[in-house]
Amino acid sequence: MEEKKEKTFSFVIVGGGIAGVTCVEQLSSQIPSAEVALITAGPHIKAVTNYKQVSKILEEFDVEERPSSVLEEKYSNLTVIHSSVKSLNTQSHYVETADGRVFGYEKLCICSGGRPKLLMQDNPHVLGIRDTDSAQEFQKRLSKAKRIVVVGNGGIALELVFEVEGCEVIWAVKDKAIGNTFFDVGAAQFLIPSLEVDKPERPAPCKRLRYTTEDSTPEGSQTFTADRNSRGCSSGTTEAGSALGPDWHADILLRGAEQVSRRVSLEYQCEVEKIYTSEEVLTSPKQTLSTENGGSWPVYVQLTNGKTFGCDFVVSATGVVPNTEPFLHGNNFALGDDGGLQVNEHMRTSEPDVYAAGDVCTACWEVSPLWQQMRLWTQARQMGWYAGRCMAAHIQSEPIELDFCFELFSHITKFFNYKVVLLGKYNGQGLGTDCELLVRCTKGQEYVKVVLRGGRMVGAVLIGETDLEETFENLILNQMDLTPYGEELLNPNIDIEDYFD
Repeated sequence: MEEKKEKTFSFVIVGGGIAGVTCVEQLSSQIPSAEVALITAGPHIKAVTNYKQVSKILEEFDVEERPSSVLEEKYSNLTVIHSSVKSLNTQSHYVETADGRVFGYEKLCICSGGRPKLLMQDNPHVLGIRDTDSAQEFQKRLSKAKRIVVVGNGGIALELVFEVEGCEVIWAVKDKAIGNTFFDVGAAQFLIPSLEVDKPERPAPCKRLRYTTEDSTPEGSQTFTADRNSRGCSSGTTEAGSALGPDWHADILLRGAEQVSRRVSLEYQCEVEKIYTSEEVLTSPKQTLSTENGGSWPVYVQLTNGKTFGCDFVVSATGVVPNTEPFLHGNNFALGDDGGLQVNEHMRTSEPDVYAAGDVCTACWEVSPLWQQMRLWTQARQMGWYAGRCMAAHIQSEPIELDFCFELFSHITKFFNYKVVLLGKYNGQGLGTDCELLVRCTKGQEYVKVVLRGGRMVGAVLIGETDLEETFENLILNQMDLTPYGEELLNPNIDIEDYFD
């Protein structure tokens, strides 16, 4: 295969998503003399724009889909190869693309992202939303739909359910509350009124010292209907890419075929038992499928709570799995428990000169007690940037230390039109009962939760325009003993920013 090599590059990066493009930009600018190749299947790449360093670790940015030629024009040492990877030979240091071309490398970074965990493969009535094409396909189908079933409880499901108008949504979640990946029950209950008809009044902030998930939680089913006239018009839309970045719904209209603004029915603590076609329902000898709300539909979803719903199509938003498949055959990659390529503190995999970043990898170094890996676009950017730095340092035989961004987990996003900031062990991950929670909630305005361990802040959830993110980040990083402040830490009448400035 050596003689078939079309060219050998100093660096080859696979994947045109956020991690891959950030890695390319880092390498191309840091070593302008090195020849860099980006292998990406589509004509467009994901570019980070409007980058803003909010605090020492927190960052905000937009993601835009741009022609790959924009990158080539910016970096003269970059070659973009439009194809997918067919195979990888780590011993001989080359990749073969789907169109039969072979490229050698000195250092390779795999940034192939993740692929949706679909409820059913090859079912025309089940749609996963992961990239630009699938988002546009969703918009096209939605425009003719009267009812859809959304299965999942992560970021895509949260955004989608809030943005969809003109279509009834049956939302099936396996947990006791919405957004279990990001929120506790209290935060979920704070967000739920956003699906209701009228905007809630704003009472004075209430605060309580301890908050536990033993509080009353929604069980069974809930239905929320939003009235366009009382709410004002919500603009649902989509921006997409290799993997959908923040505000993926910002440029496509997400409107169904009905005149209602929003109607969401929540089915808690259930999963999909089986999916039936309309023909299977009609010919079924057993009359066990008593469908909710009647009517004739192209597809029927039977849930584990015994209910069956007919709908126009099903949205599978049940997460992603690392997209490792093209790279494993014939190689000896160590894989994490989640199927990702194991990487060490320098983003190196177990194979020589092969790195990985973003959704495809699993962090296997001894991580900070305040950080955890989550397959989010913020970490994809951080990992891609850091992998580029590591690759450059190694080829120049320079030492490099683990970047500070891995010291504290941080993420800024938006759900149900609220700004959401997550810091550290925001849900008390791995702390068990050895923590104390302080909560301040102003209905319809803000939800603030801090996680304390031994009197020191180890995590926080901020929903709304709280302006507390930088202060709380510093308190977590400094590990200041906050025991003397007690409940006053979240007293709304105290300007905590000035207090700890």
